[in-house]
Amino acid sequence: MSNYHRMYLPGGTFFFTLVTYNRQPIFQSSMARSCLRQVIQQQLDSYPFNLFAICLLPDHLHCVWMLPRGDSDYSARWQAIKRGFTRRYLDLGGQACSVTDSQRREGRSGIWQPRFWEHTVRDEQDLERCVDYIHWNPRKHGLVRRVRDYPFSSFHRFVREGQYEPDWGGLEPDLSAGNQNDWGEP
Repeated sequence: MSNYHRMYLPGGTFFFTLVTYNRQPIFQSSMARSCLRQVIQQQLDSYPFNLFAICLLPDHLHCVWMLPRGDSDYSARWQAIKRGFTRRYLDLGGQACSVTDSQRREGRSGIWQPRFWEHTVRDEQDLERCVDYIHWNPRKHGLVRRVRDYPFSSFHRFVREGQYEPDWGGLEPDLSAGNQNDWGEP
C-alpha cells in the first residue's frame, strides 16, 4: 500500500488537482458545476481560505488555495467539498459510476477518484507557473483554441485585474521549471 506524505504548512499556498472517478466528464453538466460552486462557497463561508485561481474541466479541476495564517488543514476542506458535492449531485439526479463491493465498503461512490494531488507553492515564481498551468489547461486538453474562450476559469478575473492580457495563452507557457512532472494528471 502506498504511503502518502503531504506537506502541511500553516498559512501556505497550495496547488491542487482533483479528478473524477474513471475520468467521467460530469462537469459538462451545468447542474454539476452549480453543485460544486455551492459546496465550495459553503466551505469558504465555514472555513475561509483564498481560492486564488481555479479551472474546472469536464473531468477534473485545478486550483490554488492560500490558507489563513496558522491553518494548514486543506485535507479536511477537500474531504468536505468532495462529500458535499457527491451528496448534492446525487440528490439532484446525477449519476455515479459503478464501484466494486470493496470500494463501496471503503466509502467510495463512483464520483471522485480517491485522494487528490497537491503541491506546496514555494515562491512567487512557482505561484506564477501554477496559475499559468491552471489557465492554460483548457488549451492543453484541446477544449478551446484561445484561453479566453473557456468560461469555467479564473482567467477572466485575472484579465480584469490586469494580471493577463486578454489574448494571453497564444503560445504554450514555459512550465518546465520546478520539477512539475504531471501536475497531478497523467
